[in-house]
Amino acid sequence: MSASTVDPADPVFRLHLGGKLAVASTVPLTSREDLSLAYTPGVARVCEAIAADPALVDDYTWVSHTVAVVTDGSAVLGLGNIGPRAALPVMEGKAVLFKQFAGVDAVPVCLDTQDVDEIVATVRALAPSFGGINLEDISAPRCFEVERRLDEALPIPVFHDDQHGTAIVVLAALRNAASLLNRKLGDLRVTVSGAGAAGVAVTHMLVAGGVDPEQVVVCDSRGVIGRHRDDLTETKAYLAETTNAQGRRGDVTEALRGADVLIGVSGGRIPEAAVAGMAPGGIVFALANPTPEVDPEVAARHVAVVATGRSDYPNQINNVLAFPGVFRGALDARATRITDGMKVAAADAIAAVVDGSLSADAIVPSPLDPRVAPAVAAAVAQAARHDGVARA
Repeated sequence: MSASTVDPADPVFRLHLGGKLAVASTVPLTSREDLSLAYTPGVARVCEAIAADPALVDDYTWVSHTVAVVTDGSAVLGLGNIGPRAALPVMEGKAVLFKQFAGVDAVPVCLDTQDVDEIVATVRALAPSFGGINLEDISAPRCFEVERRLDEALPIPVFHDDQHGTAIVVLAALRNAASLLNRKLGDLRVTVSGAGAAGVAVTHMLVAGGVDPEQVVVCDSRGVIGRHRDDLTETKAYLAETTNAQGRRGDVTEALRGADVLIGVSGGRIPEAAVAGMAPGGIVFALANPTPEVDPEVAARHVAVVATGRSDYPNQINNVLAFPGVFRGALDARATRITDGMKVAAADAIAAVVDGSLSADAIVPSPLDPRVAPAVAAAVAQAARHDGVARA
Protein backbone atom coordinates (compact mmCIF):
# COMPACT_ATOMS: atom_id res chain seq x y z
CA MET A 1 0.00 0.00 0.00
CA SER A 2 1.48 3.35 -1.02
CA ALA A 3 0.99 6.65 0.77
CA SER A 4 -1.50 7.66 -1.91
CA THR A 5 -3.75 4.73 -1.00
CA VAL A 6 -3.85 5.53 2.73
CA ASP A 7 -7.36 6.70 3.55
CA PRO A 8 -7.33 9.17 6.49
CA ALA A 9 -11.02 8.42 7.02
CA ASP A 10 -10.35 4.70 7.49
CA PRO A 11 -10.94 3.97 11.21
CA VAL A 12 -7.84 1.74 11.30
CA PHE A 13 -5.61 4.59 10.13
CA ARG A 14 -7.40 7.09 12.36
CA LEU A 15 -6.71 4.90 15.41
CA HIS A 16 -3.01 4.53 14.50
CA LEU A 17 -2.41 8.22 13.76
CA GLY A 18 0.40 9.33 16.07
CA GLY A 19 0.94 5.79 17.33
CA LYS A 20 -0.70 3.86 20.16
CA LEU A 21 1.78 4.54 22.98
CA ALA A 22 3.10 7.38 25.12
CA VAL A 23 5.31 7.70 28.21
CA ALA A 24 3.56 8.85 31.38
CA SER A 25 5.16 9.96 34.64
CA THR A 26 4.24 8.14 37.86
CA VAL A 27 5.35 11.02 40.11
CA PRO A 28 4.22 14.66 40.38
CA LEU A 29 6.42 17.53 39.18
CA THR A 30 4.60 20.60 40.45
CA SER A 31 7.20 22.20 42.70
CA ARG A 32 10.94 22.75 43.08
CA GLU A 33 10.92 20.12 45.82
CA ASP A 34 9.32 17.57 43.47
CA LEU A 35 11.99 18.32 40.88
CA SER A 36 14.82 17.94 43.39
CA LEU A 37 13.45 14.54 44.51
CA ALA A 38 12.70 13.11 41.07
CA TYR A 39 15.86 14.42 39.44
CA THR A 40 19.00 16.09 40.69
CA PRO A 41 20.15 16.21 43.42
CA GLY A 42 17.90 13.58 45.02
CA VAL A 43 18.17 10.97 42.28
CA ALA A 44 21.91 10.68 42.88
CA ARG A 45 21.27 8.98 46.23
CA VAL A 46 19.23 6.28 44.50
CA CYS A 47 21.96 5.84 41.88
CA GLU A 48 24.56 5.37 44.60
CA ALA A 49 22.40 2.80 46.36
CA ILE A 50 21.94 0.79 43.16
CA ALA A 51 25.66 1.01 42.38
CA ALA A 52 26.35 -0.49 45.81
CA ASP A 53 23.61 -3.15 45.46
CA PRO A 54 22.51 -3.74 41.84
CA ALA A 55 19.51 -5.83 42.96
CA LEU A 56 17.88 -2.59 44.15
CA VAL A 57 17.21 -1.69 40.50
CA ASP A 58 14.10 -3.88 40.81
CA ASP A 59 12.75 -1.75 43.65
CA TYR A 60 13.70 1.76 42.59
CA THR A 61 13.25 1.78 38.79
CA TRP A 62 10.70 0.57 36.27
CA VAL A 63 12.58 -2.70 35.72
CA SER A 64 10.20 -4.74 37.89
CA HIS A 65 7.24 -4.01 35.62
CA THR A 66 8.75 -3.33 32.19
CA VAL A 67 9.71 -5.58 29.27
CA ALA A 68 11.20 -4.98 25.85
CA VAL A 69 9.26 -6.20 22.82
CA VAL A 70 12.06 -6.98 20.38
CA THR A 71 11.73 -7.74 16.66
CA ASP A 72 13.78 -7.61 13.50
CA GLY A 73 10.67 -7.43 11.32
CA SER A 74 11.46 -10.69 9.54
CA ALA A 75 8.22 -12.63 10.14
CA VAL A 76 5.46 -10.14 10.96
CA LEU A 77 1.95 -11.59 11.20
CA GLY A 78 1.20 -13.07 7.77
CA LEU A 79 3.04 -10.23 6.04
CA GLY A 80 6.48 -11.82 6.09
CA ASN A 81 9.76 -9.92 6.09
CA ILE A 82 8.54 -6.32 6.08
CA GLY A 83 11.35 -4.80 8.16
CA PRO A 84 11.56 -2.95 11.49
CA ARG A 85 9.63 0.22 10.62
CA ALA A 86 6.64 -1.61 9.18
CA ALA A 87 6.72 -3.94 12.20
CA LEU A 88 6.46 -1.07 14.70
CA PRO A 89 2.62 -0.83 14.69
CA VAL A 90 2.44 -4.51 15.66
CA MET A 91 4.97 -4.06 18.46
CA GLU A 92 3.06 -1.03 19.72
CA GLY A 93 -0.08 -3.15 19.70
CA LYS A 94 1.70 -5.85 21.66
CA ALA A 95 2.71 -3.25 24.26
CA VAL A 96 -0.91 -2.11 24.55
CA LEU A 97 -1.98 -5.70 25.24
CA PHE A 98 0.69 -6.12 27.92
CA LYS A 99 -0.55 -3.01 29.71
CA GLN A 100 -4.26 -3.66 29.27
CA PHE A 101 -4.32 -7.27 30.41
CA ALA A 102 -1.51 -7.50 32.95
CA GLY A 103 -0.40 -4.00 33.92
CA VAL A 104 3.02 -4.65 32.39
CA ASP A 105 4.76 -1.74 30.67
CA ALA A 106 6.35 -2.70 27.37
CA VAL A 107 8.69 -0.83 25.03
CA PRO A 108 8.86 -1.70 21.31
CA VAL A 109 12.44 -2.25 20.13
CA CYS A 110 12.56 -2.72 16.35
CA LEU A 111 16.08 -3.60 15.23
CA ASP A 112 17.44 -2.69 11.81
CA THR A 113 19.44 -5.91 11.51
CA GLN A 114 18.61 -9.56 10.86
CA ASP A 115 22.04 -10.84 11.81
CA VAL A 116 21.83 -13.21 14.78
CA ASP A 117 25.08 -12.00 16.37
CA GLU A 118 24.03 -8.36 16.09
CA ILE A 119 20.55 -9.03 17.51
CA VAL A 120 21.98 -10.93 20.47
CA ALA A 121 24.64 -8.30 21.16
CA THR A 122 22.15 -5.43 20.94
CA VAL A 123 19.58 -7.03 23.23
CA ARG A 124 22.28 -7.96 25.75
CA ALA A 125 23.42 -4.34 25.78
CA LEU A 126 19.87 -3.05 26.29
CA ALA A 127 18.86 -5.66 28.88
CA PRO A 128 19.76 -3.69 32.07
CA SER A 129 16.84 -1.35 31.30
CA PHE A 130 14.24 -4.14 31.41
CA GLY A 131 12.86 -6.90 33.60
CA GLY A 132 12.21 -9.24 30.68
CA ILE A 133 12.64 -9.68 26.93
CA ASN A 134 9.70 -10.61 24.71
CA LEU A 135 11.01 -11.69 21.30
CA GLU A 136 8.48 -11.16 18.53
CA ASP A 137 8.14 -11.92 14.83
CA ILE A 138 11.69 -13.19 14.25
CA SER A 139 11.79 -15.82 11.53
CA ALA A 140 12.78 -19.46 11.99
CA PRO A 141 15.29 -20.99 12.29
CA ARG A 142 17.16 -17.86 13.50
CA CYS A 143 14.64 -17.33 16.29
CA PHE A 144 15.72 -20.53 18.02
CA GLU A 145 19.36 -19.45 18.25
CA VAL A 146 18.49 -15.90 19.26
CA GLU A 147 16.31 -17.07 22.12
CA ARG A 148 18.74 -19.77 23.25
CA ARG A 149 21.73 -17.45 23.35
CA LEU A 150 19.86 -14.66 25.13
CA ASP A 151 18.37 -17.11 27.63
CA GLU A 152 21.86 -18.35 28.44
CA ALA A 153 23.37 -14.87 28.65
CA LEU A 154 20.78 -12.83 30.57
CA PRO A 155 19.61 -13.06 34.21
CA ILE A 156 16.03 -12.09 33.21
CA PRO A 157 13.22 -13.95 31.41
CA VAL A 158 13.50 -14.29 27.62
CA PHE A 159 10.37 -15.51 25.82
CA HIS A 160 9.73 -15.83 22.09
CA ASP A 161 5.97 -15.39 22.03
CA ASP A 162 5.47 -16.73 18.51
CA GLN A 163 6.79 -20.03 19.81
CA HIS A 164 5.75 -20.33 23.40
CA GLY A 165 2.65 -18.17 23.60
CA THR A 166 0.99 -20.24 20.90
CA ALA A 167 2.24 -23.48 22.46
CA ILE A 168 0.87 -22.62 25.91
CA VAL A 169 -2.62 -21.86 24.59
CA VAL A 170 -2.59 -24.96 22.37
CA LEU A 171 -1.79 -27.13 25.40
CA ALA A 172 -4.56 -25.48 27.41
CA ALA A 173 -7.06 -26.00 24.60
CA LEU A 174 -6.02 -29.61 23.99
CA ARG A 175 -6.23 -30.40 27.70
CA ASN A 176 -9.83 -29.15 27.78
CA ALA A 177 -10.79 -30.79 24.46
CA ALA A 178 -9.44 -34.12 25.71
CA SER A 179 -11.31 -33.72 28.99
CA LEU A 180 -14.52 -32.95 27.12
CA LEU A 181 -14.11 -36.15 25.09
CA ASN A 182 -13.06 -38.24 28.11
CA ARG A 183 -9.61 -38.80 26.66
CA LYS A 184 -6.15 -38.66 28.24
CA LEU A 185 -3.38 -36.62 26.63
CA GLY A 186 -1.01 -39.56 26.81
CA ASP A 187 -3.33 -41.70 24.70
CA LEU A 188 -3.74 -39.23 21.83
CA ARG A 189 -2.07 -39.62 18.44
CA VAL A 190 -1.11 -36.10 17.39
CA THR A 191 -0.08 -34.72 14.01
CA VAL A 192 1.56 -31.29 13.93
CA SER A 193 1.50 -29.67 10.49
CA GLY A 194 4.28 -27.11 10.44
CA ALA A 195 7.83 -27.24 11.79
CA GLY A 196 8.61 -23.54 12.08
CA ALA A 197 8.82 -21.58 15.31
CA ALA A 198 5.28 -22.37 16.45
CA GLY A 199 5.29 -26.01 15.32
CA VAL A 200 8.52 -26.84 17.13
CA ALA A 201 7.39 -25.10 20.33
CA VAL A 202 3.92 -26.68 20.21
CA THR A 203 5.46 -30.14 19.88
CA HIS A 204 7.80 -29.50 22.82
CA MET A 205 5.01 -28.07 24.98
CA LEU A 206 2.56 -30.91 24.27
CA VAL A 207 5.20 -33.43 25.33
CA ALA A 208 5.99 -31.39 28.47
CA GLY A 209 2.25 -31.35 29.21
CA GLY A 210 1.75 -35.10 28.95
CA VAL A 211 1.45 -36.11 25.29
CA ASP A 212 3.50 -39.22 24.45
CA PRO A 213 6.29 -38.11 22.07
CA GLU A 214 6.19 -41.50 20.38
CA GLN A 215 2.59 -40.72 19.37
CA VAL A 216 3.51 -37.37 17.76
CA VAL A 217 4.21 -36.91 14.05
CA VAL A 218 5.46 -33.56 12.76
CA CYS A 219 5.23 -32.52 9.10
CA ASP A 220 6.97 -29.75 7.22
CA SER A 221 6.51 -28.62 3.62
CA ARG A 222 8.32 -31.75 2.39
CA GLY A 223 6.26 -34.23 4.39
CA VAL A 224 6.65 -36.29 7.54
CA ILE A 225 9.76 -35.60 9.62
CA GLY A 226 11.57 -38.78 10.59
CA ARG A 227 14.89 -40.54 10.65
CA HIS A 228 14.53 -41.35 6.95
CA ARG A 229 15.07 -37.67 6.04
CA ASP A 230 18.57 -36.40 5.23
CA ASP A 231 17.60 -32.78 4.58
CA LEU A 232 16.81 -31.67 8.14
CA THR A 233 18.04 -28.68 10.09
CA GLU A 234 19.41 -29.27 13.59
CA THR A 235 16.03 -28.46 15.13
CA LYS A 236 14.13 -30.77 12.79
CA ALA A 237 16.71 -33.51 13.25
CA TYR A 238 15.95 -33.40 16.97
CA LEU A 239 12.25 -33.80 16.17
CA ALA A 240 13.10 -36.79 13.98
CA GLU A 241 14.92 -38.43 16.89
CA THR A 242 12.25 -37.77 19.52
CA THR A 243 8.95 -38.21 17.63
CA ASN A 244 7.41 -40.47 14.96
CA ALA A 245 8.33 -43.70 16.71
CA GLN A 246 6.35 -45.68 14.12
CA GLY A 247 8.54 -44.37 11.33
CA ARG A 248 5.72 -42.93 9.25
CA ARG A 249 6.56 -41.48 5.87
CA GLY A 250 4.70 -39.54 3.23
CA ASP A 251 2.68 -36.35 3.32
CA VAL A 252 0.32 -34.84 5.87
CA THR A 253 -2.54 -37.00 4.59
CA GLU A 254 -0.59 -40.11 5.52
CA ALA A 255 0.37 -38.58 8.87
CA LEU A 256 -3.29 -37.90 9.66
CA ARG A 257 -4.49 -41.41 8.85
CA GLY A 258 -5.98 -42.64 12.14
CA ALA A 259 -4.72 -39.62 14.12
CA ASP A 260 -6.77 -38.18 16.97
CA VAL A 261 -5.46 -34.61 16.77
CA LEU A 262 -4.34 -32.19 14.05
CA ILE A 263 -2.46 -29.07 15.09
CA GLY A 264 -2.06 -26.83 12.03
CA VAL A 265 0.60 -24.12 12.34
CA SER A 266 1.85 -24.13 8.75
CA GLY A 267 -0.27 -21.85 6.62
CA GLY A 268 -0.55 -24.61 4.00
CA ARG A 269 -3.80 -26.19 2.92
CA ILE A 270 -4.86 -29.64 4.15
CA PRO A 271 -7.45 -31.47 2.03
CA GLU A 272 -10.78 -32.53 3.47
CA ALA A 273 -10.00 -36.14 2.65
CA ALA A 274 -7.04 -36.02 5.01
CA VAL A 275 -9.23 -34.83 7.88
CA ALA A 276 -11.84 -37.45 7.00
CA GLY A 277 -9.13 -40.08 7.48
CA MET A 278 -8.63 -39.16 11.14
CA ALA A 279 -9.92 -41.37 13.95
CA PRO A 280 -13.53 -40.84 15.10
CA GLY A 281 -14.07 -38.10 17.66
CA GLY A 282 -11.05 -36.16 16.47
CA ILE A 283 -9.75 -32.70 17.33
CA VAL A 284 -8.58 -30.11 14.79
CA PHE A 285 -6.74 -26.90 15.64
CA ALA A 286 -6.29 -25.08 12.30
CA LEU A 287 -4.36 -22.02 13.42
CA ALA A 288 -3.09 -20.34 10.26
CA ASN A 289 -4.44 -16.79 10.07
CA PRO A 290 -6.38 -15.43 8.27
CA THR A 291 -6.90 -18.64 6.24
CA PRO A 292 -6.90 -21.81 8.37
CA GLU A 293 -5.27 -24.95 6.98
CA VAL A 294 -8.73 -26.54 6.98
CA ASP A 295 -11.97 -24.61 6.68
CA PRO A 296 -13.53 -24.86 10.18
CA GLU A 297 -16.95 -25.75 8.81
CA VAL A 298 -15.44 -28.49 6.67
CA ALA A 299 -13.42 -29.84 9.60
CA ALA A 300 -16.55 -29.92 11.77
CA ARG A 301 -18.09 -32.50 9.42
CA HIS A 302 -15.47 -35.02 10.49
CA VAL A 303 -14.23 -34.18 14.01
CA ALA A 304 -15.72 -33.39 17.42
CA VAL A 305 -13.82 -30.21 18.33
CA VAL A 306 -12.46 -27.44 16.09
CA ALA A 307 -10.36 -24.42 17.02
CA THR A 308 -8.78 -21.69 14.88
CA GLY A 309 -6.69 -18.56 15.28
CA ARG A 310 -9.58 -16.36 14.18
CA SER A 311 -11.91 -14.29 16.33
CA ASP A 312 -14.96 -14.95 14.16
CA TYR A 313 -15.08 -18.67 15.04
CA PRO A 314 -15.42 -20.38 18.42
CA ASN A 315 -12.30 -21.48 20.28
CA GLN A 316 -9.83 -18.82 19.21
CA ILE A 317 -6.26 -19.87 20.04
CA ASN A 318 -4.96 -16.41 20.84
CA ASN A 319 -1.52 -15.69 22.35
CA VAL A 320 -3.00 -12.86 24.40
CA LEU A 321 -4.34 -15.56 26.73
CA ALA A 322 -0.74 -16.38 27.63
CA PHE A 323 1.97 -13.76 27.30
CA PRO A 324 0.59 -10.96 29.54
CA GLY A 325 0.09 -13.28 32.49
CA VAL A 326 3.32 -15.19 31.87
CA PHE A 327 5.39 -12.01 32.09
CA ARG A 328 3.34 -10.61 34.98
CA GLY A 329 4.00 -13.78 36.97
CA ALA A 330 7.67 -13.92 35.99
CA LEU A 331 8.16 -10.28 36.96
CA ASP A 332 6.28 -10.69 40.25
CA ALA A 333 8.55 -13.63 41.15
CA ARG A 334 11.59 -11.78 39.79
CA ALA A 335 12.32 -14.93 37.83
CA THR A 336 15.66 -15.33 36.11
CA ARG A 337 14.17 -17.37 33.27
CA ILE A 338 10.93 -18.97 32.09
CA THR A 339 10.98 -22.73 32.60
CA ASP A 340 8.89 -25.47 31.01
CA GLY A 341 7.19 -25.85 34.37
CA MET A 342 6.11 -22.21 34.27
CA LYS A 343 4.71 -22.66 30.75
CA VAL A 344 2.79 -25.79 31.70
CA ALA A 345 1.45 -23.98 34.77
CA ALA A 346 0.26 -21.16 32.51
CA ALA A 347 -1.52 -23.64 30.25
CA ASP A 348 -3.19 -25.33 33.21
CA ALA A 349 -4.36 -21.95 34.55
CA ILE A 350 -5.86 -20.97 31.19
CA ALA A 351 -7.64 -24.31 30.92
CA ALA A 352 -9.03 -24.00 34.45
CA VAL A 353 -10.66 -20.64 33.75
CA VAL A 354 -13.14 -22.37 31.39
CA ASP A 355 -14.22 -24.72 34.18
CA GLY A 356 -18.02 -25.17 34.27
CA SER A 357 -18.61 -23.64 30.83
CA LEU A 358 -16.58 -26.28 28.95
CA SER A 359 -18.16 -27.35 25.66
CA ALA A 360 -17.14 -28.14 22.09
CA ASP A 361 -17.44 -24.41 21.33
CA ALA A 362 -15.72 -23.27 24.54
CA ILE A 363 -12.45 -25.07 25.22
CA VAL A 364 -10.53 -21.84 25.90
CA PRO A 365 -11.60 -18.58 27.56
CA SER A 366 -12.32 -15.44 25.58
CA PRO A 367 -9.19 -13.34 24.98
CA LEU A 368 -11.06 -10.55 26.77
CA ASP A 369 -11.85 -12.59 29.90
CA PRO A 370 -10.40 -10.52 32.79
CA ARG A 371 -9.84 -13.63 34.91
CA VAL A 372 -7.17 -15.09 32.65
CA ALA A 373 -4.08 -12.92 33.17
CA PRO A 374 -4.29 -12.87 37.00
CA ALA A 375 -4.79 -16.65 37.08
CA VAL A 376 -1.85 -17.21 34.74
CA ALA A 377 0.35 -14.77 36.64
CA ALA A 378 -0.31 -16.47 39.97
CA ALA A 379 0.36 -19.94 38.53
CA VAL A 380 3.55 -18.83 36.77
CA ALA A 381 4.93 -17.11 39.88
CA GLN A 382 4.24 -20.20 41.99
CA ALA A 383 5.90 -22.44 39.38
CA ALA A 384 8.94 -20.13 39.25
CA ARG A 385 9.41 -20.56 42.98
CA HIS A 386 8.92 -24.32 42.68
CA ASP A 387 11.49 -24.52 39.88
CA GLY A 388 14.04 -22.48 41.83
CA VAL A 389 14.29 -19.55 39.41
CA ALA A 390 12.50 -16.94 41.56
CA ARG A 391 14.28 -14.14 43.43
CA ALA A 392 11.14 -12.97 45.26
